[in-house]
Amino acid sequence: MIIGILSDSHFKVAYQKEVVELFKNERCEYLIHAGDFCCEKNLQLLKESNLKYIVVFGNNDRDLFDLASKYNIKSEPYYFKIEDLKFKLMHLPYHLTPDSNIVIFGHTHKFHCEYTNKTLFLNPGEVCAREEPIISCMQLEINENEYIITRY
Repeated sequence: MIIGILSDSHFKVAYQKEVVELFKNERCEYLIHAGDFCCEKNLQLLKESNLKYIVVFGNNDRDLFDLASKYNIKSEPYYFKIEDLKFKLMHLPYHLTPDSNIVIFGHTHKFHCEYTNKTLFLNPGEVCAREEPIISCMQLEINENEYIITRY
């Protein structure tokens, strides 16, 4: 299974479009966005990708609360399962506890990948290229006994 993970797009629609196209070309089955999409167009890009997507509100998404049902946006922390793996998705890194197989967060705009106590903690960095001069996202490939993380 291959999952594309992104966060902190802010208002950079063209950058997020580039990331979504990358993930489609890489044959991702899911897109996970850890919040701060900031505008409806970024949500439309996820929906129009025709991939399964999961998204939580970020601290800069307050103006988009009315779109929660239209785009199936969840509040954080959001727990879900894909196959036999339990995920926890959030924007703010306030719930970084090992109560899931994979914990995904955003907000810091910094790439993070750590495997501790049988839990994989991931932050894809930032799509908006605000803190770094480049777009950052990640791909997670899940195989029988391994996680393969690719940073883009």
